[in-house]
Amino acid sequence: MTAEAPFAALRLPAALVAALAKRGIVTPTPIQQVALPRLFDRADAVLTAETGTGKTLAYLLPLLAAVDHQVAATQVVVVAPTHELAIQIQRVAMQLVQDAGWSLRTLLLVGGTSLDRQLDKLKAKPHVVVGTPGRLIDLLRLRKLKLERLRALVVDEADLLLGSEARPAIEALVRAAPAGRQLLFASATMRPDARAAVAALAPAALDLAVAAAPVNADLVHLWLGCERRDKPDLLRRLWHALQPERTLVFVHQDERAEEIAAKLEYHQVPVADLHGAFRKEERKEAMEEFRAGRARVLIASDLAARGLDLPGVSHVINLDVPTDPQAYLHRTGRTARAGRKGSAITLMTPQEERVIARYEEALKIRLRRVWLREGRVVEEAP
Repeated sequence: MTAEAPFAALRLPAALVAALAKRGIVTPTPIQQVALPRLFDRADAVLTAETGTGKTLAYLLPLLAAVDHQVAATQVVVVAPTHELAIQIQRVAMQLVQDAGWSLRTLLLVGGTSLDRQLDKLKAKPHVVVGTPGRLIDLLRLRKLKLERLRALVVDEADLLLGSEARPAIEALVRAAPAGRQLLFASATMRPDARAAVAALAPAALDLAVAAAPVNADLVHLWLGCERRDKPDLLRRLWHALQPERTLVFVHQDERAEEIAAKLEYHQVPVADLHGAFRKEERKEAMEEFRAGRARVLIASDLAARGLDLPGVSHVINLDVPTDPQAYLHRTGRTARAGRKGSAITLMTPQEERVIARYEEALKIRLRRVWLREGRVVEEAP
């Protein structure tokens, strides 16, 4: 059996099999093995699998393969909750198309950029559009985004989009699409409100799920006790003690992100602030600085980091503590990927320590307490 056989056996065209091979991808992941045959049959579906298990390729591959190259019209629309995730998805689609040697046109449609330029690019009638809900709806209302020939609509991070103020935009896109379109919803987790929304939009949607993998043995879960006012200084000391390759720091509030970034910069820690950056150009610059290694700390929120592939993250630090175990799982899943080791460190006040038992019971993990002593992280109490 050749390296291409597994994907070829899933009905993937040879051009896409070769395009994947160029990126070193020769074996489908479990969610891809489950999803591809059913999505080729144009079934509505919910794709549920852990972060980092290949959900984006699981829906992109069959949809790109099904695009009619001879029809100059938008045939696939992917909706993402953030600019950064939309950019990432469009980049993957564009690279696949280029490596396959196809002439399919892809287009990114997000807010914070020139509407006139996007209107001009829509005149080229892109086959695949990836965008955020607000900008897609704006262009739909202007009658510039035309969905008459749409074959598939994908809602990525569906639990977030269908459980927020973005839900009316998703419903409007569904109504604007032709009756025979395929509806796909992808997410690492699906809350009850999101599942109810899916049931209303796509009653016959298949549940294509891959069971959660055992606890990642490459990920260490740690926590430090402190007072809230001491967290910024503790973060700085912790970073100097560990000297991590790349660190993702999670906060809840914009002003909190700005405060932390300013303090780290003052102490000459190379930091980029994704959460406190409001303009698209600022966020793009923050991502590029982090990916290139010029910034070794990236400050983000749960929303800002949703679905992002951030290679080389060695540490995740929760400056603000998530109360929901699933949110903790989303955050910590940004490290210890692709066989690499990683650490998740949560800074907790005495009042926040009660979530430790909740995490351990829900996620079947153990959080070990550590201390900072003489510039080192130790497990023995001072």
